[in-house]
Amino acid sequence: MLIFSFRPLASRVGRPFPVHFCRQGEQLYKRHYGSQAKINKDTIDLYRQQYVRDSWTNLTPKVLSHLDRNLHLQRNHPLSIVREKIVKYFYGAYLSPRGNPLFSVYDNLSPVVSVEQNFDQLLIPEDHPSRAKSDCYYVNKDYLLRAHTTAHQVELIQAGLDNFLVVGDVYRRDEIDATHYPVFHQLDAVRIVHQDKLFERNPELKIHETHYKTHLSNGSPTTGISSPLADCIDQHKQPCHTLEAVKLCEHEMKKILVGMVQKLFGQDIKYRWVDGYFPFTQPSWELEIYFNDNWLEILGCGISRNEILERAGVQNSIAYAFGVGLERLAMILFDIPDIRLFWSTDSGFLNQFRDDRIVKYKPISSYPQCSNDLSFWLPEGMSADQFALNDFYDIVRSVAGDIIEQVTLIDRFTHPKTGKSSLCFRIVYRHMERTLTQTEVNVVHAKIGSELVATYNVSIR
Repeated sequence: MLIFSFRPLASRVGRPFPVHFCRQGEQLYKRHYGSQAKINKDTIDLYRQQYVRDSWTNLTPKVLSHLDRNLHLQRNHPLSIVREKIVKYFYGAYLSPRGNPLFSVYDNLSPVVSVEQNFDQLLIPEDHPSRAKSDCYYVNKDYLLRAHTTAHQVELIQAGLDNFLVVGDVYRRDEIDATHYPVFHQLDAVRIVHQDKLFERNPELKIHETHYKTHLSNGSPTTGISSPLADCIDQHKQPCHTLEAVKLCEHEMKKILVGMVQKLFGQDIKYRWVDGYFPFTQPSWELEIYFNDNWLEILGCGISRNEILERAGVQNSIAYAFGVGLERLAMILFDIPDIRLFWSTDSGFLNQFRDDRIVKYKPISSYPQCSNDLSFWLPEGMSADQFALNDFYDIVRSVAGDIIEQVTLIDRFTHPKTGKSSLCFRIVYRHMERTLTQTEVNVVHAKIGSELVATYNVSIR
């Protein structure tokens, strides 16, 4: 997927990118020259920028090795095919009076973002679990590898954009199985509709309630966490919006997203809307489809929080936003059973996908599993609940890479006399391209145990 094309951020769109938006230009410059990722004793080098390491730093060489792979831009890759289909759909769904696409696409932005971008600007509370060190890959306390492409939303709005798609790789510490991987890909979208466009035929109607006043103080942003709207989760509307504005925006959003799903899965696909909750939209929904006798969540969406728009300098407007995981869509559409396959460079896998067509994946071959258990005592004074499972998963991934198929916690035990706690994990090994021998697996398994001892001072049982 290292098919990389250096192009302006506003390529494939009908209008130029604002010249004052230089920060993203710098990020794209860094993208062009590669991440050049390097972990030093006291610093980390990423995209020609040096960051000071601190107690929050938890990047691993395994995760950094995925930077600049750009699966979503690799021609004929399943993720790229899904991306292209969604982009083409939006190009056709929204056209200017001259017939040009209204939506612009940003698919090559640097994945290194600030904590402010990833959380604060999106009104994610300070105590929200998604901020935890055990859930994200932090460069240091101020920067991290983006946990979602929504992290770019505010800066793009501030640049004057009102219809855009953001596509890219995102990074989260997670469990290990066939559907989870520490790196995956998201497509995020925002559409802002201004007062004169929303009520073009009914100018007497308004987006905001007549009693509404901005929550900004002297034009300066206040922290979203203390906003009077922060704790309001009314599924009908935000207090600032009129019901007419919300219903019109909701109708347009749902019509467009159902059309997108029908474009991908066919006109006859069954779907349903389920109420959801996201810190940055209100009201919020999840769209589910009925596939292979199961209801599957496809995407999350909602009416953008008005505070986000105001703080980005947008007045008298309403917006909708949605986000979708490309791997989730591709696994369903192409019948791909294991998320690790997307990272395969095997021609037997890649050559199955051509010319923007949806075809069902045919297994190259089925290699046998090897399964080993790893049991260890935690350090004295540490309970099983205090040990972050994602820390263990990261060690397993760092040592064994993609020959790990699944890791399952199968036992917790607290000794009745000593009070010491132990954990037991079952690790399933399977190579995607050849047969692993038990001898090979035992060597890797022992290295995992040694790294665990060195890092967390555990005792192997």
